[in-house]
Amino acid sequence: MSGEVSNERHLSKKDIARCTNRLYIGAEMSNSYERLQALVFCASMAPALKKLYPDKEEYIQALKRHLVFYNTDSIPGGVILGIILGMEEQKANGEELTADAITSLKTGLMGPVAAIGDTIIWAAYMPILIALFLPFANQGNPIGGILPLIIYPLTTYLLMRYLATKGYQVGRESVLKILRNGSMSAVIFCANVIGLMMMGALSASYVTISTPFKLTASGSEFVFQEFLDMVLPGILPLTAVFLIYWYMTKKGPNFNRILLVVVIISVIGSITGIL
Repeated sequence: MSGEVSNERHLSKKDIARCTNRLYIGAEMSNSYERLQALVFCASMAPALKKLYPDKEEYIQALKRHLVFYNTDSIPGGVILGIILGMEEQKANGEELTADAITSLKTGLMGPVAAIGDTIIWAAYMPILIALFLPFANQGNPIGGILPLIIYPLTTYLLMRYLATKGYQVGRESVLKILRNGSMSAVIFCANVIGLMMMGALSASYVTISTPFKLTASGSEFVFQEFLDMVLPGILPLTAVFLIYWYMTKKGPNFNRILLVVVIISVIGSITGIL
């Protein structure tokens, strides 16, 4: 009948945006050793779940299933939020979709999405963005410190919004196909190469180590740094970078300890005249 009113519940663009805003703002603020990002993910889902499940008991059950352990890179993790919103909408409208299926898919996507985010966002995009503005900061220009703090949150927020919307639209099957067909592996490999190039360029440009050590024999002076510049230019900064990298791979990113060791070595090297 033309006058029949549909009982289906649908999420609007505003609903998805509201959930995304919550996730972006709180993604790293509610971490706990027990569940990591579960609390903020549940809080991000809450407005949509309240709309999809007007029955109080169903709403409570929906909240509970999103309080289980959750942890991934929050920016590309927007696609998980979008997919889960779409699945909750399907479940609320009576489709054959169990709570376990929703939880399992969310858990299964955490690892691949985190790998993509860590590789592209943290290892490639952020170093490139910082490298672009480091010359300005080095010259005392304030835009070198201000613009990255504006550009990074703006671009990552827009990316999360886009991924959440697309995740909601394309659904779980399309994302799983992307992860399985191998195309994402090529993207991750390219991002790794770019990130390594940028880190190498930053190390060569901004890590400066030299030695004033010299020897005098038979009236001739041998300057060790001049010899290194002729044979292996930049070998001291490169050695320092690789030693720190080796330590981090073996012992983990204990930055306070690394900084303390660097300061101690610098002081001893300065006192003894080696560095």
